Amino acid sequence: MASPNSGVDREKLTSKLPASLRQSIKVRAAQLGIDLQDAVTDGVIAWRAHTTPLPLIDTSGADSFGTWLPVGLYDAFKEDCAPRGVSYIQGLAQAVRLWLDQHATGEVQPVQQPVRRIVMANQKGGVGKTALSAGVAQAYAEDGQRVLLIDYDPQGHLSHQLNIPAIDAGEESLVTHMLEREKARKTIQDLAAVIPGERFGGRLHVLPAAFDAFLLDAGLAMFRGPRHAVLERALSAAEADYDVIVIDSPPSLGLAMDAALFYGRQRDGEQEGRSGVVIPVEAEDSSAKAYGMLVKQINALMADYDLHLEQLGLVVSKYDSRRGFIATSSLEKWRSLGTPRVLAVNKDLREQREAVRVTQPLLAYAPDSEQAHTMRQIIRELAS
Repeated sequence: MASPNSGVDREKLTSKLPASLRQSIKVRAAQLGIDLQDAVTDGVIAWRAHTTPLPLIDTSGADSFGTWLPVGLYDAFKEDCAPRGVSYIQGLAQAVRLWLDQHATGEVQPVQQPVRRIVMANQKGGVGKTALSAGVAQAYAEDGQRVLLIDYDPQGHLSHQLNIPAIDAGEESLVTHMLEREKARKTIQDLAAVIPGERFGGRLHVLPAAFDAFLLDAGLAMFRGPRHAVLERALSAAEADYDVIVIDSPPSLGLAMDAALFYGRQRDGEQEGRSGVVIPVEAEDSSAKAYGMLVKQINALMADYDLHLEQLGLVVSKYDSRRGFIATSSLEKWRSLGTPRVLAVNKDLREQREAVRVTQPLLAYAPDSEQAHTMRQIIRELAS
C-alpha cells in the first residue's frame, strides 16, 4: 500500500509509541522541516545499523502510532528485534529516541518533568501511613505546590481525619475511573474536595476514599486489560492540574497495590528521585519483616514489567526513645541500611492525635509543632 505524496512505495507502520516520544518527534521534525515519515524511516535505518545495545525505554502506557515506511523496511525491522531481545514497540521507541538524539536542534529545551508521584506504602497497618501522607501533602501545598492527596484505602481513615465524607458504594469514584472509565461522568478534579484555609491557598485537594474499593482487588482480577496500569489511566487526565500527587495506600500486597506502585515508577525522561515510594516504618521488629515483604513485591513488579521504582526513603513513625532498647536499636538498624535512607524520624507527640480528634490538617492545627516541622523536613529531603 502506498502513502499519498510519497516519492517511493511505502507501506503503513502501525504500532505503539509513548506519548512523550510521539510529541517530541513531531515537534523536532516540524522544526527541521522534515516529514514525519522520513524522520521515522531514518530512525529505523539508524537503529538497524546500530551495533551496540541501546538503553531500554519505558514504553508503559504506549498508545497507537502510525506512519509510512518504504516497502519491506518494517518487516526487516521486526526481524531484527528478536535477536536483540526487544519487542517491536521497544525497538520503535529506541529508533525514535536515536533519531531525536541525532537531530538535536542546538537549542536548549527545558525538560518537562511529569507530575511528582509519591506513594506511601507499607502493608503493615498502624505504621503511620495516613498521618505521613496527609502531612507531606500539606507541606507541599503550604510550599506553593498544587497537590492531589488520594485516599486509596477503602477504610477511609484519611478522609475521616480531614472531615471529608467517603464516597458511598455505587457512586462515581476513583474506582469507577479505574475499572469502568466509560461510565464516568465526572472528572477526578470534580470528585476531589478542596481543603480550606489561607495556609494552603486552595492548592490542597483530597480525593476521598470509596467504599467500592473494598472490592477493588476482585474487580482487577476480572479486568480485561493491563490491570497494573489502571490507576495511571484513571489519573492521567488530571495530572496537568497538579504538581504533586500523594497516595495513601491500603495495608495490602494485592493487585490494587501493584497499580499504585506501578504509578509511582520512574517515567521515561524523569529525573531520579522525583517519584517513587516513601515507606513509613516503626522502630520495632515486626516492622522490619513487613518491610522485607514490601521490597519483594517491588522487586517482582520491576522484574515483571521492566521498570524502575525508586524507594525514596523511610520515615520512622511514632518514635519514642522512652520505649527502651528495642526502639533505639531498631532506629539504628533502619539508619544503618543506607539505601533507602531515613528521611526523618516522626516522634509520637500529642499534636497529631489532637489534629485527628478535631478533624483538622496538622499543619493548620499546630503549624509550629515538631511534627509539622518534620513534614517540612521530609519534602526538603525529597528535593535533595
